[in-house]
Amino acid sequence: MSWQQLESQLAHLPDYLSSHLLLAVAAMALGIAISLPLAILALRVRPIAGPLLAVASIIQTIPGLALLALMVPLLGRIGLLPALMALVLYSLLPVLRNTVTGASEVDPNVLEAARGIGMTDNQVLWRVQIPLAMPVIVAGVRTASVWTVGMATLSTPVGATSLGNYIFSGLQTQNMAAVMLGCVASASLAIGLDLLIRIAEVASVRRDPRLAAIPLVGLALAVGLASWPQLSDALRESPRPRAVVGAKTFTEQYILAQLITSRLEAAGFEVDTLDSLGSTVVFDALTTGEIDIYVDYSGTIWANHMKRGDTPPASEVLAEMAAWLDREHRVLSLGPLGFENAYALAMRRDRADALGISTIEDLARRSPQLSAGGDYEFFARPEWIAVRDRYGLDFKQQRSLDSTLMYSAVVEEEVDVISAFSSDGRIAAYDLRVLSDPLQAFPPYDAVVLLSQSARFRPELVAALTPLIGAIDDDLMRSANKLVDVDSKTIVEAAASLDAATRP
Repeated sequence: MSWQQLESQLAHLPDYLSSHLLLAVAAMALGIAISLPLAILALRVRPIAGPLLAVASIIQTIPGLALLALMVPLLGRIGLLPALMALVLYSLLPVLRNTVTGASEVDPNVLEAARGIGMTDNQVLWRVQIPLAMPVIVAGVRTASVWTVGMATLSTPVGATSLGNYIFSGLQTQNMAAVMLGCVASASLAIGLDLLIRIAEVASVRRDPRLAAIPLVGLALAVGLASWPQLSDALRESPRPRAVVGAKTFTEQYILAQLITSRLEAAGFEVDTLDSLGSTVVFDALTTGEIDIYVDYSGTIWANHMKRGDTPPASEVLAEMAAWLDREHRVLSLGPLGFENAYALAMRRDRADALGISTIEDLARRSPQLSAGGDYEFFARPEWIAVRDRYGLDFKQQRSLDSTLMYSAVVEEEVDVISAFSSDGRIAAYDLRVLSDPLQAFPPYDAVVLLSQSARFRPELVAALTPLIGAIDDDLMRSANKLVDVDSKTIVEAAASLDAATRP
């Protein structure tokens, strides 16, 4: 971990930390506002207590990333709203359960004594049960706060800025400075919120209103400081036009997003970046106008969105794809950048030589004795299904891996073959053999710049990006990827090298 890497990441800390804090605090506030009335209702109407807790428990069993992903199609948008809704649902159980349990377990003799002095059921609930259960309730809030802060790091793939931006991009680019900074900042935030709530818990036990004011003041100051940058940006009227650049979650996408950002900033734009987005999420965000530009691949559009299973020549794919995007979504394909980043099956060269494998047909004959590794999406993608069926591939084991870890997995012989990316610099660095595809089952994957319905009618934006069309060949992109994945350079450095190489 170099100081240069750490310094470049620290520049993002105020934005990521403030966004993460506001997201977590807003989710907790809404979660408490929903949980407490539900708990009171459950205490009043005992038969619904079990079903309410069961529903909250079921929500808690859904993996955090899956819950966040479900919110995107349900709400029809990316960004803050789906992340907030998922976190609110995730925070319900501890507060709801602790409130119901704490109030229910108050000593029956105390309740009987309260009724004996003439208290109504309402008075018993609010003056006896809730105050006596307050330490248990606050403990539930503490648990929910830690869970919420941790889960908020997963909001990055749905377009919500958080400390997860450090973790997702750091893992993909093997930047341990970013990963460590994200983990430390997230843990520190969780500990800080837990400490404030702990003080509130002690205050509730001691019945000390002055002590209870400390966490309230501390939280108000933290939220105020976190809100100030966003409020300042909202109040500041920038004379520069704005643009939002999207990116998927692998090295090449980060580099291209930074390159596009640099070109737009040089043309006078103020640019926001939403990176580490899922493949479907980023496409949907473009079609709804939540982002203006991103780079996609013709094969991905062809198979995933157009649902085409045939593999015509690259020029036909590009032409039909552009026409479909315009007709169905009013999205403009500005043109191909000049390189192809195709899915390909790759093996260690020595392992391939030992088994006599140079094509996917050769691989098919050996596949029952071999294991395969793919990125998270690969084995569910239509391209893989088409390749598997056309060649009759039947591996003894298929493992889904982080796209960064796939390469080390095949080098260390944890798997025999991986779904590599043809423009990845690690193919040459690790001496991997890309297996030829004689049946042309994989479609072409030309990298193309896509513009949203509104962005396509902004001449200054189109003019800033048009010089990139056809300017990046396979070798240039592979070299830029290698700078990050093998040589441990930053995304900014890799994008700068690509920018310099594509200038006239």
